[in-house]
Amino acid sequence: MVSKITWHKVGRITEPGRYMFTFGWLTVTVEDLAIWKEFPDALFTLVENPPGSADADEFQIKEYHLGAFELPSQSAPAPGD
Repeated sequence: MVSKITWHKVGRITEPGRYMFTFGWLTVTVEDLAIWKEFPDALFTLVENPPGSADADEFQIKEYHLGAFELPSQSAPAPGD
């Protein structure tokens, strides 16, 4: 299952950084924000970061970054519009 996330779902953050959400930590870059500012409805794929160490606690909170993005499809205009 591939999880997607929107700018709205992350609270329209305006600064790059590492943010805690219900699904875990999310790192957002300057480049990610630039895409969301230009395309506010863009959907990013959540990409899980590899675990920090082999002996990590099994209850360790997951870490993610944003991967590929897609723009929601727009409806085609009706004939005569």
